[in-house]
Amino acid sequence: MLIAQVMKSKGYKVQPLPLDPRHDTVQAVELGNRERLIAFCEAVQRSSPIASFVKPTAGHTPGYASEVIFADGTFIDGSTSELSCDGPLREPYAVFCQGGTHWTQWALVLGEVLKVI
Repeated sequence: MLIAQVMKSKGYKVQPLPLDPRHDTVQAVELGNRERLIAFCEAVQRSSPIASFVKPTAGHTPGYASEVIFADGTFIDGSTSELSCDGPLREPYAVFCQGGTHWTQWALVLGEVLKVI
């Protein structure tokens, strides 16, 4: 709900809406262009406790029709709720955010995201 509320307040289309009932932890945010999608994912990776030095790179991945970018700076083997995001580099340039063990992880990440998009 935090991602939805913050990004909606900045004028971005989000799905689900902040107070909609939820059935999973994925939050979609339409960023509108390639540059913002890449910048969002780079900020997530930079703000993460694991592999923050890694720069996410868009590329072709089996199973995806378009280039896609992934950021997963809290992933460790066996993890089930890592903070991560990804998105296909095509209209509407939506990023799909999920995970995090505490809302403060996304609060810190969103602060960095808002500086770059």
